Amino acid sequence: MKILRITAQGLPLFKEDLDICFYAQQRVSEDDKNNLYNMIENYYLHSACAFIGINASGKTSVLKVVNLALSIIKNEPINHAETKSILGGAKKATICTYFYDKHKHVCCLETEITAKKSKTGEYIYSIISERLWEKPIGSVRSKKYLTDFAGMKPTAIRNQDEIYLPDDVSFIIAHNKKVNDTVEVFSLLSYTNINVLPFTEDIPLEVIAFLDPTIEKLCFEQVEGKIFIHLKFKNEEEIILNNALDLEQYLSSGTIKGIITFSMVKEVLQSGGYLLVDEIENHFNKEIVTTLVRFFMDSRFNQNGGILIFTTHYPELLDEYDRNDGIYIVRNCNGITVENLSYILTRNDIKRSYAYQSGFLEGTTPTYEAYIRLKESLI
Repeated sequence: MKILRITAQGLPLFKEDLDICFYAQQRVSEDDKNNLYNMIENYYLHSACAFIGINASGKTSVLKVVNLALSIIKNEPINHAETKSILGGAKKATICTYFYDKHKHVCCLETEITAKKSKTGEYIYSIISERLWEKPIGSVRSKKYLTDFAGMKPTAIRNQDEIYLPDDVSFIIAHNKKVNDTVEVFSLLSYTNINVLPFTEDIPLEVIAFLDPTIEKLCFEQVEGKIFIHLKFKNEEEIILNNALDLEQYLSSGTIKGIITFSMVKEVLQSGGYLLVDEIENHFNKEIVTTLVRFFMDSRFNQNGGILIFTTHYPELLDEYDRNDGIYIVRNCNGITVENLSYILTRNDIKRSYAYQSGFLEGTTPTYEAYIRLKESLI
């Protein structure tokens, strides 16, 4: 299963409806094909989607919406989703997820969600309405109509009398079972500021050497229900730990985050799944970040269509892109807005980092007035 587009309405933090496309909307040249994933025929997906904005612009909130939509399509209960807070107690929020399934159908799942407060004051979410549309991709006349279902009747409508289905679980579960399809999602949202290496039986030596060449050995061992961590640096005695938190005394935050990230990258590239990373540059130097992005953007290497979706503050990362439609500018002025760079910057030959840093795109740098006030307060 490949996600084509996500739209959302009724979310409290957003100034307007959210609309994110994961397929290439601009013309695809022969050179572009090396950086995109060929889904089928002339339809290509962005293998690395970037959301960039200044501090407090709403980048993390956008990533939470994407994660929630993926959780719904994976049949996960909304009330168990780690990003359910983005719904913000909305009386009616609508999330539409467009995807391409194993049966070569383009589908649209429309999910309407409502919130009620429990006795403890916590919001409990339930699905009040759901509809599913399907069409063979062969019936699509052009890319312009790929996610257009105007005038079509739904192929399935949620029946509230179906007592077997929990109120917060999508009825897409029936479709997924019928076509034997799913989507693999790996999220690093919870690791944005905290890095604790989880138990794993396999840490590739190549990953360790890339991040810290002084490490000779790092592995986990489980003995009688207890976990032991074996760490050895070159020309030093082996260290044995029984708590992953203690690794912070010996390894940098970048090394720990790198091990977590690149271990997930391996699984995503093999499964053709999705990796969500918030503030991708945290704890990493520029070369590590660009290496990570390039792994996904090389179609010869990323043959199964693994997709990286990330947020960043670094405008230099935008220069890794040859196209504008895989980049979104996030702003917050009395509400979050998300705009595709191809709608603002129509030419692909302009250096993207310069356009971003110069203020040409508007709302991408702190205001001059705010700078003057800060300067005066420091003086």
